[in-house]
Amino acid sequence: MKQLVNILDGNTFLVSDTSGDVDPSPSFPTGLFSFDTRFLSKWELTVDGERLHALSFDDLQYFESRFFLVPGEPTHYVDAKVSVIRHRTIGGSFDEWLTVLNHQEEPVELTVRVAIECDFADLFEIKDVREKVGKTSASLDDGRLRLSYERERFRRETVVSSSEPAQVDRTGMTFPLRLGPHATWTTHLRVETFVLGARGQDTRASLQSHRSRAKVEIQRELDEWIERAPRLACECKPLSKTIRRSIVDLAALRYTGLSSGERLPAAGLPWFMTLFGRDSIFTCLQALPFTPEIVPPTLRTLAVVQGGRLDDYHDEEPGKILHEVRYGESAGFEEQPHSPYYGAADTTPLFVVLLDEYERWSGDVELVRLLEEEARAALAWIDTYGDLLGNGYVWYERRNTRNGLENQCWKDSWDGVSYRDGRLPDFPRATCELQGYAYDAKVRGARLARLVWGDPAYADRLEREAADLKARFNRDFWVADGEYYALGLAADGGQVDALASNMGHLLWSGIVDESRAGKVAEHLLGPRLFSGWGVRTLAEGEGRYNPIGYHVGTVWPFDNSFIAWGLRRYGFQEEAGRIAEAMIQAAQYFQGRLPEAFAGYDREVTKYPVQYPTACSPQAWSAGTPLLLVRTMLGLEPHGERLVVDPALPEGIGRIELLDIPGRWGRVDAFGRGRIDTRGRPAMIPDP
Repeated sequence: MKQLVNILDGNTFLVSDTSGDVDPSPSFPTGLFSFDTRFLSKWELTVDGERLHALSFDDLQYFESRFFLVPGEPTHYVDAKVSVIRHRTIGGSFDEWLTVLNHQEEPVELTVRVAIECDFADLFEIKDVREKVGKTSASLDDGRLRLSYERERFRRETVVSSSEPAQVDRTGMTFPLRLGPHATWTTHLRVETFVLGARGQDTRASLQSHRSRAKVEIQRELDEWIERAPRLACECKPLSKTIRRSIVDLAALRYTGLSSGERLPAAGLPWFMTLFGRDSIFTCLQALPFTPEIVPPTLRTLAVVQGGRLDDYHDEEPGKILHEVRYGESAGFEEQPHSPYYGAADTTPLFVVLLDEYERWSGDVELVRLLEEEARAALAWIDTYGDLLGNGYVWYERRNTRNGLENQCWKDSWDGVSYRDGRLPDFPRATCELQGYAYDAKVRGARLARLVWGDPAYADRLEREAADLKARFNRDFWVADGEYYALGLAADGGQVDALASNMGHLLWSGIVDESRAGKVAEHLLGPRLFSGWGVRTLAEGEGRYNPIGYHVGTVWPFDNSFIAWGLRRYGFQEEAGRIAEAMIQAAQYFQGRLPEAFAGYDREVTKYPVQYPTACSPQAWSAGTPLLLVRTMLGLEPHGERLVVDPALPEGIGRIELLDIPGRWGRVDAFGRGRIDTRGRPAMIPDP
């Protein structure tokens, strides 16, 4: 796979090759992107008509990179008389400082050119290239190159300028240079992007302020973000490196929504640089002990766009929380349903779960009061539109039969839900983890109703419904001959009997009977599911098992973090620690940044985790994984106005100190040593 270099600031990002050039790729989104549109599809530097080759490149910060280049083939490096440095940053706009150095004792004449093109491709068009419906044009404007795309009221523009005089044409900028002996020449190239939406919302003014974000401002924001997060001191250097990388990546992935104006976590580069309900909720849950400030804007934004009507094309229903929102041309003209799209059956109960968990940590009852109506609507959805068959379970079947998602659980690829023998069940489907989320939402909703909303009758009702759901679930989903929970139920009520990682989420939700938790843990850490690097999405030996299949055998870090949390909830400290240690070890092979997924090959076969070819990186819920694992190993749980600390760390982790953990208790410290010990009582941190 070709090595690529990316820089990003929220959902504006640039992907190039190792020399800094951009060429359109049919399989991976290279170029400059913002709000799901490609604003540069070619950015190619030549000297005297010759491409340049990289001596090295530095990934300085998530928003900054630098390339050291020479003209010609690699065999010419030793005798290079000229070199080039490309130093670039991104902060709304894309800025590149291009420096040419003459290393000779004589003057030299050179022609430097930057070839520039823009196809204004929608992100969905990268793999499925289509002829553009609108009109593309290029014009010269007072020494600047202006590239434009217009389709009715949907307009996108890219404007390129240079600090040094250039010969500008419709396909690029040329700089005829004469450099004296050992002389240096530099120009500052700036690329600005402009947006006018299909529905007429002109965002030019808001993006103008975003474009003015200088490197020093982004660096200051990052420093403040890191300073607010708890400080980790530990003997395990890989863990320390991974935690810092995760906190930085979460900062990088924050973007400002066009409508809300709030900073929201984008799901992942390059395919998911926007708000995803499921991903954002899981990321917020993972990051609570470290960066709780991402939670309120996420909850408020999801509440604002909560479903309020029946709309088949968008899979919208009253009370339903969105799956994703897109800003590109295909969404603007409803060629894709993502404006927004509600095709997810898990986001709605998870919304209630996050609201309660945030209050438990923060004590922010005002937000719970503010979102009472939306939380009640979400709970009502579980029992109405979520229960398609009227039998007390959450089911899904897409309303949009043209281009809606078939699978509306987190394993949302077409083959993500299957029987043991590989057959695909009919619709509707009720996957097991959806029932766990629904159970948890009812339990947590009851707590909020009793403590904050002042409605004990509603709380009693929710608790009765939760208890009834738990009893029915443990009767209907338990696969007796394998002693595990089925992946789901099919429309005929039969079990979809594949052995999969989903049941780890059941432990996290609390829906598992205590008497069966041991068997679940045994399966999760058994050789069919546990690869040595983590729990596979689908067990080895199942009909559709594929160690490099997206949801049918790969290892997903986020999935493993919630499985570990669930194991810890049921008292399986050693098993949770094995998963945590495996994830931290795997992170070392990805420079401290866990990807979206990696292959499910057995550890004894590969000796290192094999990269999944199209995995997003950075991805928000993968960045959140080490944060949740630290919480799990330290046994951090809010209890009233206090924080309970009950450490259980693998020996290989050594000593951990997490300092200044924010919450309703102010800021407190927690520590633990790498020695699994189930004896003794949890330590209780007193009020400050």
